Parts: sequence; structure tokens; C-alpha cells
Amino acid sequence: MPNALVVFTPSGKRGEFPVGTPLLQCAQKLGVDIDSVCGGRGICGRCKIIVAEGKFAKYGITSLETSLSKLSEPEIKFKTRKVLKPGYRLSCHTLLLGNTVIDVPAESQVHKQIVRKRPEARKIEMDPAIRLYYVDVDPPQLDNPLGDFERLVRALQIQWNLTNLFKIDIRPLAYLQETLRKENWKVTVAIHGKKRIIKIWPGFQNNAYGIAFDIGSTTIAGHLCNLATGEVLATTGIMNPQIRFGEDLMSRVSFVMLNPDGKDDLTNTVRSAINSVSLNLSNQANIDKNNILNLTFVGNPIMHHLLLGIDPSELGGAPFALAVNSGMTLWATELNITEVSEDARAYLLPCIAGHVGADTAAVILSEGPHLQKDISLIVDVGTNAEIVLGNKDRLLVASSPTGPAFEGAQVSCGQRAAAGAIERVRIDKKTLKVKFKVIGCDKWSDQSDFFQQTQSFGITGICGSGIIEALAEMYLAGILLPDGTINGEILALSDNIYQEGRTFSYRLYSGEPNIYISQNDVRAIQLAKAALYAGTRLLMDKMGVETVDKIILAGAFGSNIDPKYAMILGMIPDCEIKCVSSAGNAAGTGARIALLNENARDEIEQTVSRIEKIETATEPLFQKHFIDAMTIPHKLAPMPNLESLVELPSQVYSPSNQKVRRKSRKHQLKLSTQ
Repeated sequence: MPNALVVFTPSGKRGEFPVGTPLLQCAQKLGVDIDSVCGGRGICGRCKIIVAEGKFAKYGITSLETSLSKLSEPEIKFKTRKVLKPGYRLSCHTLLLGNTVIDVPAESQVHKQIVRKRPEARKIEMDPAIRLYYVDVDPPQLDNPLGDFERLVRALQIQWNLTNLFKIDIRPLAYLQETLRKENWKVTVAIHGKKRIIKIWPGFQNNAYGIAFDIGSTTIAGHLCNLATGEVLATTGIMNPQIRFGEDLMSRVSFVMLNPDGKDDLTNTVRSAINSVSLNLSNQANIDKNNILNLTFVGNPIMHHLLLGIDPSELGGAPFALAVNSGMTLWATELNITEVSEDARAYLLPCIAGHVGADTAAVILSEGPHLQKDISLIVDVGTNAEIVLGNKDRLLVASSPTGPAFEGAQVSCGQRAAAGAIERVRIDKKTLKVKFKVIGCDKWSDQSDFFQQTQSFGITGICGSGIIEALAEMYLAGILLPDGTINGEILALSDNIYQEGRTFSYRLYSGEPNIYISQNDVRAIQLAKAALYAGTRLLMDKMGVETVDKIILAGAFGSNIDPKYAMILGMIPDCEIKCVSSAGNAAGTGARIALLNENARDEIEQTVSRIEKIETATEPLFQKHFIDAMTIPHKLAPMPNLESLVELPSQVYSPSNQKVRRKSRKHQLKLSTQ
């Protein structure tokens, strides 16, 4: 029988095979990355290919559609159901008849890459911990005493070339014989970690699912994914019901310490919430919860320990000892998670240190600083700011005690991000008049239909991004002095500035309620931003660098901050603005990467093992950096990139420096008359 040459792109792998050989068989022998669950039976429809027609001088062949066999019956059925697009073929039922070039589209590749919205972030390569295999098992014979499990293993070895399969969970073993006989010895097997059978279905099963969880102190989010394609089928989130035991983490630790059953109450509450999210996701996607076979979890150390049922009291005080920081694989049932398959596995990403948890490990996995030459600064702003600095050669982390001010707490009119919260602020430098935007409306407050559009929810307060912009704009307009004092000497220039006792406040909105920034509010933000900057500067000292190549703002709060205003306020070091980006929910993305790529789990565990944790509380330089960072934007640090964007006030004002303050007032009066 004559041979024909087949070339597979984009891999470039090629070989000669006898005419009449199925293309899937050619691909498997050449090691071409092409997906299949049914093993060439024309059932799953995953092994799609496209014939590339034309002359290919590089290979010395002319590739034609006639180089392949005509459409088979399974292919016609898939085309009728519009599963097979025009020009696509099933490689398992397409025979090689002549020299040809075959393209394997991304959707058909086993290790396909999922492209994220941010082009600079790493892609997700599909290689899930759980895979499905469809097999025909030889029925038992009187003269062959081999057990049903052993014959199943032999079928997997012969039909899928799987080796070292000598383990099976007790549950699928218990129903193995019944399952094998239901569909005439044809079954689909789910294998975890390429070596352990965890579930068996009678007949053909095409899809398995997983959920990536981000367990935050405020919210719990879940992303339901198809483990074959990586597609996110549903996403949902709920408020973490543990809030009723304490809004911040230390309050919850205190609750555990003061109540004999406190740990169990918090653990049961978070597990119940996870079950609720799981059920919601399977209902949204209209899938059977029994086909959800894998879960991944990220969260801060206290959430991590409470999910595992570990008392977090040791994390409430120095030396903040973790019970465990390794990555862990468990049965979901061990965590009392019941709204998924009883056979499901759960993987918890590793924690890094007592105040730097699996959520930070997930951010590192998502953003990949450990894979890059450039030095990245990653900041996840919360009650504690997690800071990561480094590149492929060295990674440092720290936790800086910023407090809840950035999230609206400790601020007079502060609130969480919700409809009606001021999120954007602009102040006219000549008139000192203010305009703003609120969540839920695209209009500015000085536009005619703004109040009509916000009537249903009103103007209710100011959230974190609004607070940062308000203070930065106040500073640029001369209302706020670099030492953080609201400048009462320009009281006559604006009705929005008013006196309260010995200090002054700035009114953003006059209504019900009045929304304003007080002197105490400014101090709370100064303390938070100084702690954040000091932690960053300390890591830069340890790394021996004066600048960073890029800055990534992570988390829900970070995704809503305007980088320019964060730099004006002095939250982050000076950097080219084009090199400052938002990663959104990077922790959730990291959880999804770990769900869809088993090797990523080893990668992050190895990376965490070499991360250097810097303890800000014991570093003498932290206090110095903190004091210098109290100035807006900073007492000493040069800001050439920021100064190329905005005109910064040139004087360093101080309540004790009356001459400079009078100059500032004169400058403001001049501006007001221009």
C-alpha cells in the first residue's frame, strides 16, 4: 500500500503513513497536540481539523480536499447539528488519501491556551488535573480470573496508552461492576492527576466541570469552568456571611478566641456559603452538579484556615504562625462541600506567610512576575496591603497595615462601592468648584440630567476610588497642603471649604446627606497611603532598586483606582503611567489557572518556596519610610514621570512656615482672578 505525507500545523510535525490511515491516528503517532475523549469513535467531536489547500513549496506538495476521504456518517451528523463548522473535519473519521497539510485549530488542541482580556498577562494553557477517557472493556471470561478493575486498567493502557493506573477511589470501585454492565462494557472514566480513577459513567460522557473559588473576607466568588475547553460557564458571588461575626479579619479571630464554638461557627458558615455558590453556578449553567469534579480555593490565611476547620487564633498575634502553608489536595466531602460530585477533589493553593495568603500566591500565578526579566511591583490593596516585588531571579513579599480607610471605613462619609457612591472627583483649580460621578450613572454632577438619573438611588457617600481622587484633586488645587492640612487660609475663595472647630473640611455635595472630606479623613488616608508606600519602599531597598519597570494594581479596589491619582497621592512610587495597569480580580484568575492547569499547581508551590517574606513590623527603615511618605505625594522621592503628567505645587507647605503659606494664599488668589 502506498504512503502519503501529512504535515500538521502549527506544530510542523510531519510523517508518511499508509493511504487509508485515519488522521487522528497519524497525529497521535507524531505526538501532535489534538484532543479526543472518545478515542476515535466519532462521538465527542473534539478532534476537529481543517485541510489547508494549495501549493506548499516548503514541503514540496500540493494539498487538496481530495487528499482526504469524503464526509463520514458521524461528520454529517455533527454538521447537521451545526457542531462542525464549514471546512472542518473530524480527524478520527477522515482518512489520508494523498499528500496533505492539516491545520489543527486552537479549539482542538489538548493544551490550548485561553487568552485573557489583558494582553500583557499570561495565557492559560489547558492541562486540567482531571481528564475523561472513553473505553471499551473486555467482558470477563471463565478462563481469565482478572478482576473488572484490572481489565478496565488494561483497556486504558491499550486504548489510551495510559500507564501507572493502579489506583481507584473506593466509591467508583463500589459501583464499578454495575456501571460496566449498564452500557455493554463501554464506560467513560475520570482520571485525576494522570494516575487515579475518581469517577466512572456508563457509556459516553463528554464533559466535566470545575469551580475556582476566591474566598475573601467580604465576598465569596466562584467561576464554573468546562475542564475541557476552559470556558467560564457561569460566575457568581455573594457577601461572605462571616461578616456577622466581625467585619474585619481580626474581629473574627477575636470571636473564635472568646467563644468556645467560635471556630466551628465560622467554618460552618463559610462552607455553607460555598455550597450555596456551587448550587447557584450549576443552576445558572444548567449542568448536573454530579459532573463538577474539581475545585480550587484561594483566600487570605485566616479564610484559608477557617475553610479547613483550623483555629486561626495563632494568626491573631506575633509570630503569626500558620498551621500549614503547603498546597493541599482533599476530597470535597472532607470540607463538607455537598453541592458538587461526591467524587470531587479540592485543591487549596499554598499560603506564603502569616499575613500573606493563598490569594497572593494566586495573584503571582496570574501575573507571572516570577517568569519575567522586568521588575514588577504588584499591590493588592485591602485592610492589609499585600505587596509583591521582583522578577524571575528574586521575589519579595510584604504585608503592610493600611487599615480599612481605602475601603471607605474610618472616613466620615465613606462607604463600600455601591450605587450612589461618589467614585470620580474633579476640582476646578480657578474656582475650586467640584464635580463628581457616582456609581450607577455615567453623567457628571454638573450635567443637566445628572440628578434625574440618580434620583432612584441618590448620592449616598464616597467610596475608595472617590476618596483618592478627592484628596489628589484637593492637593492639585491647593486646598490640601503637602503635609495633609486642609488649607483654611483660602476659606474666602470657596463656599465648599468650611471650618469645624480648629480644623477645616471640604464639602463635595450639599444635600441629604452632606458629603465632605474632613481633616480626620485626610489623616486616615495619609496613614494608609504612607504604610502602603513604606512597605513598597522597604521591598525596593531589599531588592536594591530605585525604580520598578511596571506596577500592577490588583483586587477589586485596585481595578477602580486611576493610576495617576494613586501616584499624585503617593500610594505608589513614580513610574511611567503607561506601565501602571490594573489586574482586576487577579486572585480569582490565579484560582482559575490552577483549576485548568495541573502543572501550575506545582509551579506556584515551587515559587512560594523561594519567596522572601519581609516583616515590616521588625524593620527599622519602615518607620522612616512611613514618616517621609506622610507628605503628599512624598517628602523626598523624585517624581519625574508624575511631573510630566500634571503640574504639582512647587512649595512644601507647613503650618509653622507662615511665609510659604502666605505665598500659597497669594498664588490661590491670583488663580481665582484669572
